[in-house]
Amino acid sequence: MAADGHYPEYWEADVVLRDGGTGHLRPISPSDADAVQSFHVSQSQNSIYLRFFTYKAKLSTRELKRFTEVDHHDRVAFVITRGSDILGIGRYDRLEDPQEAEVAFNVSDSHQGRGLGSILLEHLAAAARENGIRRFSAEVLPENRKMITVFAEAGYEVKRHFDDGVVMLSFDIDETAKSRAVMEAREHRAEARSVAELMAPSTIAVIGASREWGTVGYALLENLVEGGFTGTVYAVNHEAFELHGLLSHATLAEVPEPVDLAVIAVPHEQVDAVVDQCAAAGVKGLLVATAGYADDGRGIAEQRALVHRARAHGMRVVGPASLGLVNTDPAVRLNASMAPSLPSRGNLALFSQSAGLGVMLFAAASRRGLGLSSVISAGNRADVSGNDAMQYWEDDAATGAVGLYLESIGNPRKFSRIARRLALTKPVIVAKSDVTGLQLPPGHAVRTTQAPGGALDAMLRQSGVIRVETTEQLMDVAQIVSSQPLPDGPNIAVFSNSSGLGKVVADAVAAQSLTVARLVTDLDLDTGMSVALPALEDAVSAALADGAVNGAVVTTLPARGLSAEAIAECLRRCGERAGKPVVASFTGVLDQRLQPDGIEHGIPCFPSPGAALAALGAVAKYTQWRVRDHGEFIDPEGTDSDAASAQLAGILRRVTGVGLTRLAPDESAELMMHYGIELVPAMRFESVEEAVAAADRLGWPVALKTMDEHLRHRLDLGGVRLNIDTPAALEHNIGQMEKVLAPFGSFGMEIQAMVPAGQACTLRAIEDPLLGPVVSFGMAGDAVNLLDDWGHAVPPLSTVDVSDLVRTPRASRRLFGYQGLPPADVGAIEDLVARVALLKDRHPEIALLEFNPVLVSTAGLSILGARIDVGNPQQRTDSARRAMRD
Repeated sequence: MAADGHYPEYWEADVVLRDGGTGHLRPISPSDADAVQSFHVSQSQNSIYLRFFTYKAKLSTRELKRFTEVDHHDRVAFVITRGSDILGIGRYDRLEDPQEAEVAFNVSDSHQGRGLGSILLEHLAAAARENGIRRFSAEVLPENRKMITVFAEAGYEVKRHFDDGVVMLSFDIDETAKSRAVMEAREHRAEARSVAELMAPSTIAVIGASREWGTVGYALLENLVEGGFTGTVYAVNHEAFELHGLLSHATLAEVPEPVDLAVIAVPHEQVDAVVDQCAAAGVKGLLVATAGYADDGRGIAEQRALVHRARAHGMRVVGPASLGLVNTDPAVRLNASMAPSLPSRGNLALFSQSAGLGVMLFAAASRRGLGLSSVISAGNRADVSGNDAMQYWEDDAATGAVGLYLESIGNPRKFSRIARRLALTKPVIVAKSDVTGLQLPPGHAVRTTQAPGGALDAMLRQSGVIRVETTEQLMDVAQIVSSQPLPDGPNIAVFSNSSGLGKVVADAVAAQSLTVARLVTDLDLDTGMSVALPALEDAVSAALADGAVNGAVVTTLPARGLSAEAIAECLRRCGERAGKPVVASFTGVLDQRLQPDGIEHGIPCFPSPGAALAALGAVAKYTQWRVRDHGEFIDPEGTDSDAASAQLAGILRRVTGVGLTRLAPDESAELMMHYGIELVPAMRFESVEEAVAAADRLGWPVALKTMDEHLRHRLDLGGVRLNIDTPAALEHNIGQMEKVLAPFGSFGMEIQAMVPAGQACTLRAIEDPLLGPVVSFGMAGDAVNLLDDWGHAVPPLSTVDVSDLVRTPRASRRLFGYQGLPPADVGAIEDLVARVALLKDRHPEIALLEFNPVLVSTAGLSILGARIDVGNPQQRTDSARRAMRD
């Protein structure tokens, strides 16, 4: 919050415009006076009239002072710049009603239609909500249709009326499902367009092109030319006259036409100067192959400066340390990479971060005969990320499946949102190491996670991605999803020409959550090709024709006179006729020429049945996720986020630096009531008389608890005593508890009213530097304390996400009538989880929230213990306003 007038630096953001270009958005400052004047005088008379309802050739000194000197609280203004030029200005001024502000925009005539108005509105609305404003109003001339359209298409419920020749508009700026959908749709279109510009350039300049074989500049230029790029390639090298049959230019300025993509392969110390040359020449995008940006503070700072310089002039950056870009579209044929040849055309798209993993992915795809639609090697991923790539591939008709190797995730909440949407139409395979999010790979400037183990994997499961461990497993799954129909279910037919091998494979099916629908282990493949192949085709086709069979696994030992290629071709025909997936495993083949490992005649082939089953099982699980009900995102009744925000703002005034403030019981109860969550009251006491008075106030019978956070839930250790119904009994139990707990230390005590018995649960929510809000659920006691039996989820949570979270812990079976116990009120705990998830999603100030225990009875629940810590939140990496990752 900028109520003190200090410049809110965290409001600054690089943004992607509608046409894929970039700009820099920041709060206005007094030093912008000259630029604002230049912006004004460059506008047409009509634009000036529409903004000010009159024409004025220049702004007065007084007007410039008012427009550029703001307090960032009651008066806020943003500018979007490209270089030193202002492209658009947006502002709000708070009105007499402190919850309402008047909003206005002015967009450069030469940059109309690029989405500047909608971006300014989003950032102004986010700043206004932060400053306690809940409603915008505007006065617009009827002929200013562009501005009226900005408001109408923003997703808000706009009210309008005509008064004295002016259209009066007003609307609440609280986020709604519609406004979020509008913002996400605009973000998607802009980011997809920005990557599309990189993937299909018309002109490319290779800066640092070299005639020295073995250098990066030599390879990039050669591969571009030899790959048959359909556009124009220019070589830029100040020492050479001719390179690879092309006339070389000494500088980029000598290139005779505008350049869409600059491929930079110069030494590290020359990159900044080259980027400045690209900016001056109006280049649209940069592919930086140059490495050397170390993972120390200096290297990260250099990398950030590179990206900010590029974005400020409208350029996206792939890299640094990128292996390149590949687009196999025959109309483009882009091989701006270190790959010696353009891959074969296919429907699989690949994204990788580090150069080493990119080489492994590319080599594995080539070895297995997987056709590719496009490849993006992000290198240090300073700008263009996996999120950007997925935005592009969602719209790319040539891409049917996506594979990503991630060493780090810069914006997990955005990743989850985009991946969930993409996975509904195209399989998304993610290879993630066990330390992703825990360590930083070289050159990656992202936050590390402090979330509990399993939280990141839970986020991936929520997103619907197919999670694998290695590049080889990624390719195993890619073989199936890129060449086969998705299975309609988990029922698999297993075929083998070995009884022992077939039974082993059948036993392994269950481990992959698949079911053996039909088992055939007596295939006779030693009768010669003319007899064995028709028999195999008949058997497999008959099984696939059964509606109860969703796919087939054929695993064979070597047979006389029958090649793997012939078997694969036979199986291809079977699968095509049935429209069901078929995979093959050729086991025990010693002749490497006869051992397919990849796509053979359109059939995924594996050297071992285990790999085949693991890949098919992963695909079957994905298919089940894809067709299931995904629920809806709802706001539970009885929530008041404004009241909670106001209370938290007051509490934050007590917080200093990175410290945390523990809420008092009455503060916790008040905060939770804003979200319809009721805590069972407890009263501390210092004497027996105070204890009796507390019990009288709460109502007998009561429970007596120690204040020690480790013992207060331990009935077995004497930290809790229940059903105390008289003052005498209370006095006795206080004395007994003091005696029993003496070996542990001296603690205070409290009185709490008795509640209905039930299953004890624990609900916890934290604010993580990487993931943002994380909600965890488990059964209280040893299940979570000793066995770490938690379920985790990352808000926002749909109704189905909430249901899954409650059922994730293994011990959660106790909620559903386990061993004769009555079923608990699962609906009540799901409602509580939904409210806590919404609370944490909206209020990052809550650093930690823990309810322990929550007793879930057969009808309702009771929250017996609450611990809430509040602190100054870091800015989330996926806020409501559209902004590129910093």
